[in-house]
Amino acid sequence: MEGTSSYGTALTRYLRTAGIGVLEVNQPDKAERRRRGKTDAIDAEAAARAVLSGRATAIAKTGDGPVEMIRLFKTAKQSAIKSRAQAINQLKAVLIRADPALREQLTGLSNPKLIRACAALATATVATAAAAAAHTLRSLAQRIAYLTDEITTAINSHRPQLPNCYGVGPDTTAALLIAAGDNPERLHSEAPFAALCGVSPIEACSGKTQRHRLNRGGDRQANSALYTIVIAHLRWNTATRDYIDRRQAQGKTRREAICCLKRYIAREIYKMITTPCSA
Repeated sequence: MEGTSSYGTALTRYLRTAGIGVLEVNQPDKAERRRRGKTDAIDAEAAARAVLSGRATAIAKTGDGPVEMIRLFKTAKQSAIKSRAQAINQLKAVLIRADPALREQLTGLSNPKLIRACAALATATVATAAAAAAHTLRSLAQRIAYLTDEITTAINSHRPQLPNCYGVGPDTTAALLIAAGDNPERLHSEAPFAALCGVSPIEACSGKTQRHRLNRGGDRQANSALYTIVIAHLRWNTATRDYIDRRQAQGKTRREAICCLKRYIAREIYKMITTPCSA
């Protein structure tokens, strides 16, 4: 089935409840579609042939456990953060035309301090639009904090060992758990998980040239989470900085050395995701 984590989620759950196994298949090849056209019958035949030939072997995510709950919380939080950024921009635009004395009072403040300062101003002192923007910012900040707490609580009850790792926060943990899904056992080893996160090297050989290139596929949010963890290690961990220097001395670029670190961290994260929590 195509789109088991999007449009096919409900059907996937129904089939699994009925005891029917579900495999994820990719969309038909674009060149094949140009030759044969696009119909449901053609797509169904292509999906069946992909399974019968052994090309499609990926087990679909269940999407009915605590990780799905974390995914929903994270989606809502991302929406609130985007709205908060828009409200901050609106507030700054309003302050440009505000009273000069008020504008000088609020100029140079960081975003959190600006929000608190505007929220503390009397309603009569602030223009109506600025007051509305401050109220919006305050409510959005409260919603973001609430969703962060909900994500943290869900993570601590599902995989409490992950947030204890160095450089791993609620958002990075959520992204990595969402990539693995509620049934990470479908990934038979750490190699498929690394490929899923886009940190597995890909052969790029031609003639006498034997090399590997970066993997630009996979779940980009999980890849970004691994990068965030690596940057935290580089900032505060001396051993990590020494590793980067050693790799660069061996001829690798800094980017390639960071990719090696992301691969290592993906391996460690996979072990923790697939290890049952002790009671």
